[in-house]
Amino acid sequence: MKADLNLVPVELTVVLGQTQMPIYKLLRLGRGAIIELNTSETDEVQILANNHPFAKGIVVVSGAKISVEITQMLKRPTVYALDTTARAA
Repeated sequence: MKADLNLVPVELTVVLGQTQMPIYKLLRLGRGAIIELNTSETDEVQILANNHPFAKGIVVVSGAKISVEITQMLKRPTVYALDTTARAA
């Protein structure tokens, strides 16, 4: 069973920052456009697994490579099984 878990794909996403802009500006963006984010180079980044936050980290630049060092693991949310929830009701 554990070997089967090794085959499950997980999409990792690193969120560097966010911004808001009107749709007309978004539609005018083209190649070479720069989008300012609400963060600085020293701020922590959020790390998502399948769009769920699971860790925080910092960006590490080494030569031409960019990496993320995990600094904090987030608590897992409590997940209730359907049969457990039905028995409690």
